[in-house]
Amino acid sequence: MIRQFRSFDRPSKLLMVNQFTINVGFYMLMPYLAGYLAGPLGLAGWAVGLVLGVRNFSQQGMFLLGGSLADRFGYKPLIVAGCLLRTAGFTLLGVVNSLPALVIASAATGFAGALFNPAVRAYLAADADERRLEAFALFNVFYQGGILLGPVIGLALTTVDFRVTCLVAAAVFAVLTVLQIRALPNHVADTERRTMLGDWRVVVANRPFLVFALVMVGSNVLSFQVYLALPLRAGSQALVMALFVVSAVVAIAGQLRITSWFRDRFGPSRSIVIGAAVLTSAFLPPLFVPGNATLVVSAALLALGTAVVFPFEMDTIVRLSGDRLVATHYGFYNTIVGVGIMLGNLFAGTVFDISPMSGWIGLVVIGCACVAGLHVLQRSRALETASQ
Repeated sequence: MIRQFRSFDRPSKLLMVNQFTINVGFYMLMPYLAGYLAGPLGLAGWAVGLVLGVRNFSQQGMFLLGGSLADRFGYKPLIVAGCLLRTAGFTLLGVVNSLPALVIASAATGFAGALFNPAVRAYLAADADERRLEAFALFNVFYQGGILLGPVIGLALTTVDFRVTCLVAAAVFAVLTVLQIRALPNHVADTERRTMLGDWRVVVANRPFLVFALVMVGSNVLSFQVYLALPLRAGSQALVMALFVVSAVVAIAGQLRITSWFRDRFGPSRSIVIGAAVLTSAFLPPLFVPGNATLVVSAALLALGTAVVFPFEMDTIVRLSGDRLVATHYGFYNTIVGVGIMLGNLFAGTVFDISPMSGWIGLVVIGCACVAGLHVLQRSRALETASQ
């Protein structure tokens, strides 16, 4: 892994390290935010839900805007702006107590992600060029590493005071902001004169891309269940932590080999179909053999399926964009997927309320629909068609 990391140009290496640090800063704080709001601050349940919901909406709902701005003004300014805004948002979370101020802080942290996420992915795709599949695989190793380390650091800090966690996370993003300004090279913005609505019309007219995004909602809903269905059924914090550790370890230890193996044997399009099938299979063990051990197996299968899908998913978005308005395509894709995850989670929560068996069956049905849709796209070669 170290040799492959060193083989990339400086911007790609910096973007990977940045993403690791971004996730460390984010995940040292966010898993414990709800407990802080409901505990020391004493907010009612609806208020906690409001603060967390505003953060999610301000990120998922604004990805398209962030991607469009990145294509218009260049990737570096949006990455810097996102890190700076998250610095401010986390600082505010650590020093305010009133609900309106907490909502503003939460919105700032979410919108920050909408600014830098599409820009980071588009910049990495452009810098890695023909090696972007390998770059996205390595990117996911750093991404998962941050998810693994962040909550551990956050737990240690939160035992002192959650406000300390907020300020340390803010300091992490402040350092990142300075690092982007000083070390990240500029990337030339798209100089073609268009309105933002014109950019969006280009994306909406890209039918293969839109169909792919809609079908991939199912895959992303399944991947998200490591945060919803599995923790809900785990019943203990120790088991929840074990599920996250298993997920991260599978990705960190196996991502590069997994991507290389699937690329060489199946190619990008078939690999996505197989990866979605692996994600679907993750919900069969708890369906037939309920218990904590099967939840760990499910977490491992979800991690494996995500490791298979993610690099090919990111690469396919670039190919379907025709290397045009790449950040806008990423932003639009994340917006569609974000709305889909919200609806999918609403469905999952509803069927789990009926019974655990209904919940697992519901997730398997979502997965089968996704696999069928991807299979049709793969057989029609639609996933290899670039927009014109």
